[in-house]
Amino acid sequence: MAILIGAVADDFTGATDLANTLVQAGLRTVQIIGVPEPDVDVGDADAVVVALKSRMAPVDQAVGESLAATDWLLGQGARQILSKYCSTFDSTADGNIGPIADAMMTRLDTDFALVCPAFPGAGRTIYKGQLFVLDKLLAESPMKDHPLTPMRDSDLMRLMDAQSQHETGLIDLATVRQGAGAILQKIEILKSEGKHYGVIDVVEDADLMAIAEAAQTHKLITGGSGIAMGLPAAWRGAGDAKSPSIPVLPRTGGRALLLAGSCSAATRQQIANLPDPWPKRQVSATEVLANPDLAATLSDWVRAQPIDLPCLIYSSADPNVVATAQAQHGVAASGAAIETLLSQVASTVAAENLGRLIVAGGETSGAVVSALGITGLRIGPQIAPGVPWCETLD
Repeated sequence: MAILIGAVADDFTGATDLANTLVQAGLRTVQIIGVPEPDVDVGDADAVVVALKSRMAPVDQAVGESLAATDWLLGQGARQILSKYCSTFDSTADGNIGPIADAMMTRLDTDFALVCPAFPGAGRTIYKGQLFVLDKLLAESPMKDHPLTPMRDSDLMRLMDAQSQHETGLIDLATVRQGAGAILQKIEILKSEGKHYGVIDVVEDADLMAIAEAAQTHKLITGGSGIAMGLPAAWRGAGDAKSPSIPVLPRTGGRALLLAGSCSAATRQQIANLPDPWPKRQVSATEVLANPDLAATLSDWVRAQPIDLPCLIYSSADPNVVATAQAQHGVAASGAAIETLLSQVASTVAAENLGRLIVAGGETSGAVVSALGITGLRIGPQIAPGVPWCETLD
């Protein structure tokens, strides 16, 4: 059976976040790792999310992989394509959100797409085109000091215009609150003005439901995982989606390993809140680059810990500390060193009674999943908003 919604996500954790949103709304969802092989079997999935590692990739590579994933999804009969990026619009000055959206728009032969990174449940809202993180503008939030993609502007129209070849307009909250019909009318006005994108205000979940109803027939939507919240209901309203399903995954045991490469404020707070008995080991790029045997040393350290206590290995640190290491070794080299180290540890321990693996950080997750040779995930029950349990397809 053809899938309804096909999504292309620019990192692994973001893809899982989106897949979780679709599952919570009742769609059977599979996440594929990397550009899918032609013979990948997604079973009876209603939605498929392709997880790429394109957020920080060179523009040409990011666009090429995104189009390849889009073509595969279209080959599976996908009726709608969603370009998924982070709810904080993480990107460099040159992209890759805009270039990917432009290329998808051309491939899908459409002339308009919504821009909606909002996710009220995670504190991401849009008002007058300005992106908020909790009660702060994006440019005043901790994202302003992100070590890879510092966000120093909160205006989504300005951010999108800087990256895209097309112009962006605004669909304000007053229009959204009038419902799907008013949203569609505003879209036609923007199109008549030569706009190809529309940033749309969202303050609460009900706004997302109205937007989904208006966008149900759109070939392309761009945004965070929140934009998919109302899409399954919209498809059911159109008579196309099956009845909601409840995912069930088997219980698992064995050792639990936590790997954290994220330096976000949220991850650092989670690390600070871990129970004292849990074994923890911090590493830095400087240590990794100076010690080629560190992966083996850390694997031995994990083996030596009680099997009933989750172990954590993390490089998460204050942005100033990270910046110092980046200045010494280079941004790319520092990130690659940490990703390689954590991937090597995961690969070694995975063969030794590892039943549960939790990775924090989109780039880190991509590296670990690739190193483990995982090609797909079945998305299961939600642990916390935006975070589901996942089971490898193989």
